[in-house]
Amino acid sequence: MAPLSATLRRLFGAPVWLYRWQLGWLLGNRFLLLVHTGRRSGRTRRTILEVLRYRRDIPEWVVMCAFGRDADWLRNIEARAEPEVWVGGQRFIARWRFLDEEEATAAILQYERHNRFMAPIVRAGMSWLAGWRYDGSEAARRRLASEKPYVAFRPRA
Repeated sequence: MAPLSATLRRLFGAPVWLYRWQLGWLLGNRFLLLVHTGRRSGRTRRTILEVLRYRRDIPEWVVMCAFGRDADWLRNIEARAEPEVWVGGQRFIARWRFLDEEEATAAILQYERHNRFMAPIVRAGMSWLAGWRYDGSEAARRRLASEKPYVAFRPRA
């Protein structure tokens, strides 16, 4: 996958300002802001992540680590386990866990169903992230679930 241009980085980072201006509620449960500490620098970092699945009953928010196991935000939370999550109008210290392949496949399916009217765009985005043609089949979902880490966040008890 090609690195993001400076323009795309700014565009994808724009929701950070909504959270900083206390307007995160505008994004609902569609995106979350992950506030984490750099594992080497010790500096506060902020990452916007798209939510694949929100489970209101737990509550739990599932995201895909699109850039794989080497993504800085993932390596940072592995090094310092309790990141802060801002989602909608909520803000909390989070516990997190990796999803197994079955859970990840189910999360991808739910995301596709939730976004069914935008299926061509979703498939194009998934293809770009995966680096291969994602066709929305069960086999493709399973392959994607096995290739990328999926992380679930929930408020610390």
